Amino acid sequence: MIRSISTMLAIAVALLAQALAPVTYAHHSHSSLDRNNIQMHRGIVTKYSWRMPHVFIQVKAPNKSGELVVWSIELLHPPGMSDRGWSRDTFKPGDAITWEGPVDKDPDRHYSGLHWAEQSDGSRYLNDTSRAPAITVEPSTDMTGTWTRDTERVGFTYYPPKGWSYTEKGSELVAGFHESQNPQLDCDDPGPPKSTTLPYPIIITRPDESTFVFDYDMRNQRRVIKLGQEIVPGGPSKVGQSIGRMEGDVLMVETMNFSPDRWGSFTGVDSSEQKHLVERYSLIDAGMTLRVQMTLTDPVFLAKPVEIDWYLKKLTDRKPLPANCTVESARLYIEAGYQ
Repeated sequence: MIRSISTMLAIAVALLAQALAPVTYAHHSHSSLDRNNIQMHRGIVTKYSWRMPHVFIQVKAPNKSGELVVWSIELLHPPGMSDRGWSRDTFKPGDAITWEGPVDKDPDRHYSGLHWAEQSDGSRYLNDTSRAPAITVEPSTDMTGTWTRDTERVGFTYYPPKGWSYTEKGSELVAGFHESQNPQLDCDDPGPPKSTTLPYPIIITRPDESTFVFDYDMRNQRRVIKLGQEIVPGGPSKVGQSIGRMEGDVLMVETMNFSPDRWGSFTGVDSSEQKHLVERYSLIDAGMTLRVQMTLTDPVFLAKPVEIDWYLKKLTDRKPLPANCTVESARLYIEAGYQ
């Protein structure tokens, strides 16, 4: 009887732990792909979507039974594919294509990642920067240039931060988090600091000595930061109104007058019109890294200010890519990767 009761208690504890365990979701980032099942397929392109948030190729090709079906092949976002030598004209409907990549864990689901894709003339395009031609990246001396998230230093931002102190409203928001709530799935791009932490490049220019301009790849956003000037009152917006000053080699930026913004603070964390942001930009690693130290205040969602230490790595300088998001491509992005 004692052994039976112990067994029953163990089962009860296990069931309780399972019930209380946090719910996890497959992330959109190719989570349903079987990395050990690499296949090669041939077919005809029916759609080539060079749009945010991810590039997709749809191909009519045989399935395992030899029936013609439409495969969805997911790549990275357009800026990332541009770095790999791809463009909006790489493929078009009607092109014959051969590709290799991991396929979905569900054998009846026609979803694929990609290692390489080949046109009918033998031209091959890789989804691998390590095998791409070496590109010389020039360091920055004044914070201008093209920058992107330094994932080796900051990791990924798939979920809301665990170490932040939230208000009751913020806690409820985070508890109900799901990737499908991402505003970019509605082609709705959040402002800073979330816009700084996204994996898409930021292009910083300096049209004159008293002005910094931040343009965001594939997004309809621009921040203009004036040095040593008072903020001119205006309507609230997602990017807010900023004023800057130089403290030695450090660019100090204070931003206010925000509008409410879904995920405007971080992944899964909205921001309100009370958001206040202070940023410190400084060059490190001989001009190859831009460190961004941010202090974020928002009493609607945060019980106290939070500190975000972020790093952007230097890319080859170029002009920003224009925004071209559609709800169709955004929905494909979230639906394709789920099991």
